[in-house]
Amino acid sequence: MEKLIITAALTGAEVTKDIQPNLPVTPDEIAEAAYECWKAGASIVHVHARDAEGNPTQAKEVYKEIIEKISAKCDIIVQPSTGGATWHTPEQRLQPVELAPEMATLSCGTCNFGDDVFMNTQENIEIFAKRMQEMGVKPEIEVFERGMIETAKGLVKKGLISAPLHFDFVLGVPGACPGNPEDLMYMVQQIPSDATWTVAGIGRYETPLAVMGIIMGGHVRVGFEDNVYYSKGVKADSNALLVARVVRLAAELGREVASPAEARRILGIAK
Repeated sequence: MEKLIITAALTGAEVTKDIQPNLPVTPDEIAEAAYECWKAGASIVHVHARDAEGNPTQAKEVYKEIIEKISAKCDIIVQPSTGGATWHTPEQRLQPVELAPEMATLSCGTCNFGDDVFMNTQENIEIFAKRMQEMGVKPEIEVFERGMIETAKGLVKKGLISAPLHFDFVLGVPGACPGNPEDLMYMVQQIPSDATWTVAGIGRYETPLAVMGIIMGGHVRVGFEDNVYYSKGVKADSNALLVARVVRLAAELGREVASPAEARRILGIAK
């Protein structure tokens, strides 16, 4: 079994300081949170940028500052979001890809997202995929519903993305696929045999699905974007605390944790 890749989703687009007082929002705060997660055992940070007022932004300049500040502190893989917030335009969402990061997310379908709709038309999915390919960016296929796996397979047939693919199953979003054990097992059974995968459990699903990801040979994402609590009713002090729990669980279950260099090898990323 490959070593475990841990991704820390630091901020997201929905969580606010009112909800989680320890949420990192400025470039300096995000960089420091990434560094602390790297020290705790994460090899990837999934990044959503915020503007000076703390609102979600996809501005290339803000992502550039964040990436530079993180890279000055450690060699963790920085994975910008192209999902942004549900109200961002496709053109806004694609901006971070122009910085040629090592990875970026590629959402492969439309779904309900709480009270909103996360819109991803086939045309825009293909535009995003093509630009990532042109910029040498490894896509992480974001899957919120079963059909999104088939969309990703179709992109391979069209030559817009290359195998082996890396999937992220985001399970438990209100309005999309739940995060029960059988949901993850079903998703994993549908992907190509040479693909790798990560699971991100939303809210109360985070820790149980992390355990499943460890024992099933997948990889794990945790962090304030997905869950602001350490235990029921107790908010986590930091993203790094959630990473440290996965490291501890992995040790108990006999699975080693990957360094950023090892994660690059597993994912086929050339630095």
